[in-house]
Amino acid sequence: MTDRRSLGAITFSLVGFLFLVELSSGILQGFYLPLIHELVVHLGIEDASFNWFEAAQLLLSAIAVPIFAKLGDMYGHKRMLVISTAITAAASWWLALTGDFWSFLMAWAIQGVYAAWLPLEVALIFDRGRRSATGASQTRRAAGYLVVALEAGAIIGALSSSRIYAATGENVTLTLFAPAIAVTLVFFAVLFGVPESEPLAGRKLDIAGVIMLSLGLLFITSGLAYLRTDHVQWWYGAALIVVGLAALVPFGRHELRHPDPFIDLRVLKKPTMWPVILTAGLFGISVLGAQIPLSTYASTPRDAGYGLGLDTDVISYLIGVYLVSMIIGAVLFPILSRRATPRIALIVAAGFVAAGYLLFIPLHHEVWQVLMNMLIAGIGSGALVAALPAAAAAAAPRGQTGVATGLTNTTKTIGGSFASAVFGIVLATGTVAGVGAIASYAGYLTTWVICGVTALICAIVLFFVPRLAFQDVEEDLLVESS
Repeated sequence: MTDRRSLGAITFSLVGFLFLVELSSGILQGFYLPLIHELVVHLGIEDASFNWFEAAQLLLSAIAVPIFAKLGDMYGHKRMLVISTAITAAASWWLALTGDFWSFLMAWAIQGVYAAWLPLEVALIFDRGRRSATGASQTRRAAGYLVVALEAGAIIGALSSSRIYAATGENVTLTLFAPAIAVTLVFFAVLFGVPESEPLAGRKLDIAGVIMLSLGLLFITSGLAYLRTDHVQWWYGAALIVVGLAALVPFGRHELRHPDPFIDLRVLKKPTMWPVILTAGLFGISVLGAQIPLSTYASTPRDAGYGLGLDTDVISYLIGVYLVSMIIGAVLFPILSRRATPRIALIVAAGFVAAGYLLFIPLHHEVWQVLMNMLIAGIGSGALVAALPAAAAAAAPRGQTGVATGLTNTTKTIGGSFASAVFGIVLATGTVAGVGAIASYAGYLTTWVICGVTALICAIVLFFVPRLAFQDVEEDLLVESS
């Protein structure tokens, strides 16, 4: 047993190097947001045009993540991590050096490849620990550390970007060198510090499956992007989504017939897998879709009869508290999993998210109330961000770990994009007389209800997971004997 454990040990150095990768990922996610106005001026575009950058990045990442994850299962997760890091670094330098809209749009979209990092890392970690009796628990613990790095990086990025901008004499190009340098350094850390996983030999890529899934996701994410940028002609975006969903039907039939499918739909039917994937999609509604409504509500002047009337600095502190609460949740999840079971920990985490957002309905008039709600939701969110890819990795058969973890990311992204589009429409239906285009009070209430109810559905769905799922071999024996 000792030899088996040492052979499959998830080492501190491995997690340390991957910690740097997620720190860099967080920096990318937090660095650009405070500079949006400066980037708009730099590119000579309107504020509304910036929505296309996020939409394009979402579209590309939704397609790229399952492809990189599958190639990681086939040829090695480290190899795909190195390639995706190199692409992200190149796109980051491109962003810094370009000054026109279309070039910036392409670079921003390509930078979205970093969305594949966390699934590849979790798959790599689980592959390393698979040979030991404690691989599942080690992966949960390591995934928690990676989410700590992710959120810490987001805080660092958000706090440093405006200061770097001021220190460089408000030079946008020099400011954007910072994240490009960070990703470049991480590329060498992965190249020389991370060991390779052990892919199964004799695999072939299901090209037809890749094309059909990519087309389906292309239509779906394009439709969602259109909904986000044009709330008036929403029917056009809805039509694209319907076409994308219809395109997934022949994809499903093809995958069920293929001997080595791009995504094994039979695995997704397992009681340890489908609740996790469904939870990821529903969880994306709150963790990705609700952040902008929360920020705009906090900045809404109290003259409207609601809102907190906070300035940008105070709102940044609220966001910082939320990110810290996610760190707490990521750290607590493996502890609760060990004291109870991973299934119970997942249910509790989803319950925290549901409670946090449902509390917004009666309690949203004071800063302390919003802060309390965000803390509760943030703890649950941080736990789920770490737990879902780790759970998918534990439930997947060998050779499909990357695809399973990648699907949690893809479904979460699509859920967040869908929510962002719906919330945009809901908040836009009705303005408050005398205060211009401030979103309606009913729109905010609807947003919080949707986030709370979908999280509650996640908690219910997770009850369908088998009682001893996602546990180590020794944990199973201990529970059975007690």
